[in-house]
Amino acid sequence: MRILAYLGLGLLGALAGVAGSLLQGGLVPLGLLLALGGAAGLFWGGALLTRTRAGAGFPAAGWAIAVLLLTVSRPQGDYVFAAGAGSYLFLLGGMTLAVVSAALVPSDRPLPLFSAEAMARPWPGRTGRNEDKSPRR
Repeated sequence: MRILAYLGLGLLGALAGVAGSLLQGGLVPLGLLLALGGAAGLFWGGALLTRTRAGAGFPAAGWAIAVLLLTVSRPQGDYVFAAGAGSYLFLLGGMTLAVVSAALVPSDRPLPLFSAEAMARPWPGRTGRNEDKSPRR
C-alpha cells in the first residue's frame, strides 16, 4: 500500500511539474507564486501523509523529471521555458522547496493537528501550571 502511495505521489509530482511549468510562463507575476505554492503543498503534503522523507522525495522526483524534460528545446525551436528570471526562480525554487520539505519531515507530531485529542494534550515540556519560572533569590 505504501509503494502505491509513493508511486501516486510521484505521478502527482510529475503533473504538478507540467502544470507549474505552463502556469509560471502563462501568468507572469502570479503564475510563479501559484506554481511554487502548488509544488510546496504537494511536497509537504506527501511528507505529512507518509511521515517519511520519501513522502516528500517521490513527488519531488516526479516534479524534477517532468520539469527537466520540459527544459529541453525541440529541433523545431519550440520550448516551454524562456531564458528569464521567472523560469530560473521556478527551477531553483522548486528544488529548494523539495529539499526543505524532505529535511523538515514531522515524524513525531500527530497528523490531525487540531483534533480534540491533540488540543487537549499539553505541549511537551509544559506542565499546564502557570508558575513563575524565574530563578529564586
